[in-house]
Amino acid sequence: AGLQFEVSLAVGHQYSSMGTQPILCGSIPGLVPKQLRFCRNYVEIMPSVAEGVKIGIQECQHQFRGRRWNCTTLNNNLAIFGPVLDKATRESAFVHAIASAGVAFAVTRACADGSATICGCDTRHKGPPGEGWKWGGCSEDVDFGSMVSREFADARENRPDARSAMNRHNNEAGRTSLNSNMFLRCKCHGLSGSCEVKTCWWSQPDFRVIGDYMKDKYDSASEMVVEKHRESRGWVETLRPKYNNFKPPTERDLVYYESSPNFCEPNPETGSFGTRDRICNLTSHGIDGCDLLCCGRGHNTRTEKRKEKCHCIFHWCCYVSCQECVRIYDVHTCK
Repeated sequence: AGLQFEVSLAVGHQYSSMGTQPILCGSIPGLVPKQLRFCRNYVEIMPSVAEGVKIGIQECQHQFRGRRWNCTTLNNNLAIFGPVLDKATRESAFVHAIASAGVAFAVTRACADGSATICGCDTRHKGPPGEGWKWGGCSEDVDFGSMVSREFADARENRPDARSAMNRHNNEAGRTSLNSNMFLRCKCHGLSGSCEVKTCWWSQPDFRVIGDYMKDKYDSASEMVVEKHRESRGWVETLRPKYNNFKPPTERDLVYYESSPNFCEPNPETGSFGTRDRICNLTSHGIDGCDLLCCGRGHNTRTEKRKEKCHCIFHWCCYVSCQECVRIYDVHTCK
């Protein structure tokens, strides 16, 4: 299941520079027939699909930059995370959710800014305007973006097993995060910005907001157990919460059913790169601190000279002049 999803991720990793070049869907490696049909039917928005996967991976790397597993990707490999996604862990849950959210986000934005012609603004979720403002601008159609993400990312998750159930749930949790974080963006009109008239539209937040939101969901993810049921189509696996005294997960929560490796030492079987030579924070008591990040092995310290702008002065009008200073920093790395 990990490799299967990473074929979809590889679309973003390898084809994020597609830009306006014509896309040959058959040249994208590893697509299943449903994804191939989707690509051909929606070829105009495939660059946005690729961009969405890319921003999802970048956000993953930002959110986990100070942790033992830092969302490392491999070049020249369809399984861009290595074996990490093979297990049904919290990390797999987060990657599925953030990549699915990224695709929905990028497609929604492309529709609203006019770079895709097969979609546009959302006119359905308006409702009556509030006091002192009226509807205007282009409300972003997150339903269309989510539909594209669902059709593409979930195309492989049609098996009756626990991993498909987990992936579908986490993909949807990522997409749901966009709906949960939509907000009214407004613009003032009138003489000298007097705001006599204010027009508002629904907007997605910065993707960092989605990343922060999903990281909270990672920290509070629900552990599940696998149950087998006999149905007319054969054996079907479903998931139920492992602990009955905790509230069951909602559609917004992440779920997993296998424990994570500790990621302290390199292990080709789990995909762990270990934490040797990683930069750690000497003053932090958190996971990014040298004690925890270095897994008790200790750390090395070296000094590093960096050139920085300093003594900057604003000149009227209108430019800033700066001097260049050399500052010395201590850099701590895990043994």
